Amino acid sequence: MGLPRLSLKRCFIYIFCATGMILVVMNVRQKELWHALRPDPGPAQSIRAVPDVGKPSNLTGTVNPVDHIAEIMDPSKRPWYMKGGTRRPLPGVRSKRTGRRIARLWPDEDSNDDRVTNQLMFVPLDYNRTSVEHPPKRIMIPHGMGEAKTGSDLFHQLGCPVNTCVITRDNPEGADLIIFKDYVTHVGRRAPNQAWMLYFLECPYHTQAVRNALVNWTATYRRDSDIVAPYERWQYYDARVTQIPQTFNYAANKTKKVAWFVSNCHPRNQRMQYAKELAKHIQVDIYGACGSLRCSRSQAQTCFEMLDADYKFYLAFENSNCRDYITEKFFVNGLGHNVLPIVMGAHPTDYAKSAPYRSYIHVDEFESPRELADYLHRLDHDDELYNSYFKWKGTGEFINTYFWCRVCAMLHDPRPPKHYKDVNEWWRGDDVCTQNSWREHDTNEITFKNS
Repeated sequence: MGLPRLSLKRCFIYIFCATGMILVVMNVRQKELWHALRPDPGPAQSIRAVPDVGKPSNLTGTVNPVDHIAEIMDPSKRPWYMKGGTRRPLPGVRSKRTGRRIARLWPDEDSNDDRVTNQLMFVPLDYNRTSVEHPPKRIMIPHGMGEAKTGSDLFHQLGCPVNTCVITRDNPEGADLIIFKDYVTHVGRRAPNQAWMLYFLECPYHTQAVRNALVNWTATYRRDSDIVAPYERWQYYDARVTQIPQTFNYAANKTKKVAWFVSNCHPRNQRMQYAKELAKHIQVDIYGACGSLRCSRSQAQTCFEMLDADYKFYLAFENSNCRDYITEKFFVNGLGHNVLPIVMGAHPTDYAKSAPYRSYIHVDEFESPRELADYLHRLDHDDELYNSYFKWKGTGEFINTYFWCRVCAMLHDPRPPKHYKDVNEWWRGDDVCTQNSWREHDTNEITFKNS
């Protein structure tokens, strides 16, 4: 029986199919080789977090590739409010479609940000574009705020991009804005279109209620204030680079575990009970009126040098658990030194928004003080893991937020007038503060919503 006769067409089909099979095999082998050459990232680090509602983003992640490290370290490319920065704002622009300014300056325009840098870089559209002199905005301060001297010198000394403002201590009728620090006083008849601003630095537990006052603006540490006045404000050199490699071993030669400097033994939260329970499972040295150890405030520098040299962890516990309430206990006592802060106070999501990435441990990441202690013991025995909490250093700086510059700039924004329907409800309403932990608060919220 003879062999079947192959046509030219059939030969072409056979060759085409064979070539296709060869290409498929080569592609599969190439992928296998590529995956074999890629480094194994290892198992993901597991840390217990708070319930899904408002879960913080401080727990996992990798070091960002720093392809442009020289560029982000160049001060000349930074805005004017950063150290060495020279970049000044240009007059704002408007949307061609709506005719409104593009910059987001107020809480209702961007509820996810504190808008501090937007306000620092805001210059009204027609500001300094014509030879017509802008009439200065008058800011009246009836009490307090002694650093604000009368006149316009303050705004020029600070180098404010918008500086046509004057501070006064009298003549409230002629003021564009009156700032009430801590409480509202009677200032006489209110002028039309005059704005009143309430200025609070303490948390709701330590401030007075506001009665019979129509408040237009707020200035507090809260991120939803009109003029946010934080205790400190972290700013990255490049938002894409939140961690960089470190050459210093922050665990080296440290022989002690946890330290705490504290004098208020009767706070509005459970920090004392938590610290005592934590001390059952790990060394906690408490200095001051609430502990057995002493380190005088008159020798604060010596105390913090001891902290840097001897301790791995510091309890940066606030006296109240209120939203966004993060003070110098964390920013100065904690992040200002080579120690890992353990925080209590604001909600975990608030710390995640305000602090450098992976620079702290929040107590509500753990179910109990004992579970936290177990993790601290793990860090104590793992220098690489401990040092991973310091990779934020060198990626940014704490900036001067130039409060007075921002107040002056916002006065020049032609925004329609608004007011708080009930400023007390906004300041001290439900879910603003809790005397329990935020973990317990969030769990109760979930239970209530599902019931």
